[in-house]
Amino acid sequence: MTSRALSAVVLVLLAVSSAATGQATQNPEDVATLEGIIKAYYEVVSGPAGENADRARDEFLHHPNALVAITSVDADGKPTIVAMSLGEYHDRFGGPRSEGFYEFELQREVQRFGNITHVWSTYAASVTPGGEPFTRGINSIQLYNDGERWWITSWIYDSERAGNTIPAAYLPE
Repeated sequence: MTSRALSAVVLVLLAVSSAATGQATQNPEDVATLEGIIKAYYEVVSGPAGENADRARDEFLHHPNALVAITSVDADGKPTIVAMSLGEYHDRFGGPRSEGFYEFELQREVQRFGNITHVWSTYAASVTPGGEPFTRGINSIQLYNDGERWWITSWIYDSERAGNTIPAAYLPE
């Protein structure tokens, strides 16, 4: 069997397995490789004004018990964190975008051990595809490979701001 045929069989099996467990079946190739799942991670939140993030596809990427955490600072400059499930994240921040939002990866550092992987993913966001970034930051994404597919188990991010600039090591050369 050729590697292309084997890849096609794996994708079909992933789709069948996902359908049997009641998960969304969109884009099973999203979870076949680390590259695919990180690409999809950014695609699900990106889109034009008036549209929602692709919640079904996002749920397909994440383990059912995934944790999402958002850090920032309050008005007094004190660090804050909000931790929630993926469903709570979509319930809280879902709905139609008031303006275009296109998040994209600038640089990635990957650390692997066994079936777990940690990705430091530096991002930028703009209101148009390929537009001038209005924000940047770093996503810390934890993933698990169960031997058949990748799962996002958690992610946390912090945005660049005064006093919190992205280190040169996390930016493209």
